[in-house]
Amino acid sequence: MGRINLKERIGQGLFLLDGAMGTQLFAAGIEVGTCNDYLNIESPDTVLDIHRAYLQAGSDAVLTNTLGANRYGLGRHNLEDKVEQINLTGAQIARRAAGEEKYVLGDIGPAGDFFQPLGSLKPDECKEAFTRQAEALCAGGVDAFIIETMTALDEMATAIEAAKSVGGELPVFASMAFDFAGGRYRTMMGVDVESAVKQIVSLGVDAVGFNCGTLSLEQYVELAAEYVSAVKTLAAETVIYAEPNAGKPELVDGEVLYRVSPADFAAAVEKIHSAGVNIIGGCCGTGPTHIKALSDRLRK
Repeated sequence: MGRINLKERIGQGLFLLDGAMGTQLFAAGIEVGTCNDYLNIESPDTVLDIHRAYLQAGSDAVLTNTLGANRYGLGRHNLEDKVEQINLTGAQIARRAAGEEKYVLGDIGPAGDFFQPLGSLKPDECKEAFTRQAEALCAGGVDAFIIETMTALDEMATAIEAAKSVGGELPVFASMAFDFAGGRYRTMMGVDVESAVKQIVSLGVDAVGFNCGTLSLEQYVELAAEYVSAVKTLAAETVIYAEPNAGKPELVDGEVLYRVSPADFAAAVEKIHSAGVNIIGGCCGTGPTHIKALSDRLRK
């Protein structure tokens, strides 16, 4: 039996995404500073094994190893000419792991700069870069696009527009990364939850959510409640998703550590699910053991 249409599937209740890719690559011995996206070409079996581990742990979908595979991110590694190859291969590796039963989300991350005049990004050039990436992911056989870790609404809107122009009827997921400052949850660029949800939902996405950031598990639970409230206020049918880190990152001897155990992660994320969030995965610091604990707890 093959997978049902993803738009239909995400409306049926609990849908588990995978966890962090970078965390697992480092655990596999990849050195910090390596272009993780290029590993789709250089070490495809390593990427494939990580996808398979998440699927075995209970993930319904895996994200392609392409978070930074736009021309800006790859350009920092002198790999700008590899955009098509890296994204196409990344999608094909994930598709190979997922087979015909599970789903593949084409992962699109931020460009790493800001739009003019704050930064050097030009809207038309940025859209072209996201479109180029989305086209290669689509050619590789993704079931949807997931635009994540965004902090600015103008860049988010540009990425959504690019993905929708390429994917046609393919679902689009879109999430922003939040911190806690001044008594409120905001992105690095000062976007609050209500503003984020209102604009992103208006762009016709299929799922809106949050990922990454610098929050504790308790704060992720609070953030989820704000998301649910914001979507309900809009009377929108948009599904909500969450990809929290394994707690708040700690810097120890120059190394970023995430200390939350799989059991504690699952207990906190169960509260996020109970708040009304049905699409759930993990971001930095999480691995297959976190997803396994989450799957066992929510599907018991």
